[in-house]
Amino acid sequence: MHVPDGFINAPASAATGVVAAAAVAVSLRGARRELDERTAPLAGLVAAFIFAVQMLNFPVAAGTSGHLLGGALAAILVGPCTGVLCVSVVLLMQGILFADGGLTALGVNITDMAIVTTIVSYAVFRLLVKVLPRGRRSVTVASFAAALLSVPAAAVAFTLIYAVGGTTDVSLGKVATAMIGVHVLIGLGEAVITALTVGAVIAVRPDLVHGARGLRQRLKLRVNGALVDVPASDGARTAPVAARTSRRALWITGLATSLVLAGFVSFYASSSPDGLEKVAHDKGIDKKAQRHSSADSPLADYGVRDVEDARLSGGLAGVIGVGVTAVAGSAVFWVVRRRRTPDVSPTSTSAV
Repeated sequence: MHVPDGFINAPASAATGVVAAAAVAVSLRGARRELDERTAPLAGLVAAFIFAVQMLNFPVAAGTSGHLLGGALAAILVGPCTGVLCVSVVLLMQGILFADGGLTALGVNITDMAIVTTIVSYAVFRLLVKVLPRGRRSVTVASFAAALLSVPAAAVAFTLIYAVGGTTDVSLGKVATAMIGVHVLIGLGEAVITALTVGAVIAVRPDLVHGARGLRQRLKLRVNGALVDVPASDGARTAPVAARTSRRALWITGLATSLVLAGFVSFYASSSPDGLEKVAHDKGIDKKAQRHSSADSPLADYGVRDVEDARLSGGLAGVIGVGVTAVAGSAVFWVVRRRRTPDVSPTSTSAV
């Protein structure tokens, strides 16, 4: 869903740029309440992981592929405000270094892929965790549903932006039908990736997952060598879910996974155009697409210039992208955490 230059006219691009800038400013303030010394490193890792997984296009229909957007994943793992910043960092790195997503359309892409997906997914997630039993499985189920709905919501947002500032004369009904239809299918892939990732992190460090804040487990007693639940009538009935690994181990594992996905697995990703590219080509939206400002970047199109071997070129580009995104994201979140005012207590530790 990376919108290139030329799809949306200058006034609409400027308006979405103002919206994106305002949302990022609000998110910078909100992230101070969401981040602490334990969760700030995880936020940088989430940005790098989203970059890596976005390189893994998966087939969704004949001649069409999709990839993770990441708004739901980021919002649930590190909070909605920090999630907006995570996806924005990824989009900025992709636009500048890899010529993926237009620079004049950066406001469109942040509004669509970072703001809309995060707001919609987190609202759905919070609603579901309130009505479902409070447990790990419920958090995973809520993550699946939130991610599933966030992708067609982004397709609707693009359609509305196109209705206001589209540069080609294509029926709005055709654009909406095609965009929403294909992105419902892409949403299924988003949902699976999000649920699996959230479930994996909750399994080892539930205390670091923003959406699992307050997650508790029944206390156990050992009776005749067997563990049994503490009776509900006892005063101490539940306790916070214990961590099973260190933060450093989680960070190293996450970074290594991201490097493997971007540096090796990405070579086997689908080469079919993604949802927006396919719809734009079929409906004629791309008639006025412009050459990317970073088309001459040595990493353009996710390959390293002058490296002839396609597998090596793509793998090196992926590794570089993960590294740059991890560094940039970590730097942003370190600064945000450092600027937290003394009277703001980290919400991520409120129930631990």
